[in-house]
Amino acid sequence: MKMDRRQFLATTVAGAGATLLGCGGAGGRQAAAAPANPYELGPLGKTGIKVSRIGIGTGMRGGGRESNQTRMGREVFEGLLKGAYDRGVRVFDMADMYGTHEYVARALKDKPRDQFVLTTKMWVHKGGGIPEPERPDANIVVDRFRKELQTDYVDLVLLHCMMSAKWPEEQKRQMDILEDLKAKKIIRAHGVSIHSLGALEAAAASPWVDSAHVRINAYGEKMDGPIEKVAPVVERLHKAGKGVVGMKLIGEGAFRDSDEKRNASVRYVLGLGTVDTMVVGFEKIGEVDDFAARVTSALQAKA
Repeated sequence: MKMDRRQFLATTVAGAGATLLGCGGAGGRQAAAAPANPYELGPLGKTGIKVSRIGIGTGMRGGGRESNQTRMGREVFEGLLKGAYDRGVRVFDMADMYGTHEYVARALKDKPRDQFVLTTKMWVHKGGGIPEPERPDANIVVDRFRKELQTDYVDLVLLHCMMSAKWPEEQKRQMDILEDLKAKKIIRAHGVSIHSLGALEAAAASPWVDSAHVRINAYGEKMDGPIEKVAPVVERLHKAGKGVVGMKLIGEGAFRDSDEKRNASVRYVLGLGTVDTMVVGFEKIGEVDDFAARVTSALQAKA
């Protein structure tokens, strides 16, 4: 029987029941009677990393080592990062192409290193992303990342913007180097950020992937395909014990002016039970509070 996107969304949300952001699955959170905590910590798949339910992204309209966040200026951006941490955000998502490493390092310099998670991405494609034409190997790139982040280790390093379904073959050299860095405890986990359905399917099938950044929301906005095709692959990732980091929850800002769409997207992603943390490119501290309130409301409605 064929099912259109609206039917799929309605069926998925209705059938989610008590499954909330990893509940009911292996290693997921269990429903609790305690008041809903939008910043609750839970496992990132089987990586051993604990992530907050809400994370902050730093790459809105990012490229060439700048983003909307860096364009705010140092004082405003670092104030946003500190405010997010004070509220309970413990996942700080970056990339080489965003140019946000040093901002995050300064904002968190007085915080205990084991109390937050740093995720970043290396750009391996020719052209675009970063200004230099050279693409050094992962060991050289990660060493620079650690210096920029003022840290001995990085929690999660990703191959950025995988679009080819053959990326596991094409990126074998970098994958092997990242695997070695994990063995040396220079990074805690490795994975990919996904930008096509074929690449997503390859990530679900690859034993090398510890965690994947996936684009997921209730409307298919800025996603890698219709939700009825993307959601089952995300479920496969989750069932395989891989971490799942949700991106584009607000459709890269497309739902910013719609309460209905923001609420529906939060409810949908929470209801899937397959996403470990939701990373949003907040640009104001009020947006953090607004998103947290919507998460709290959705959790309480499902409890």
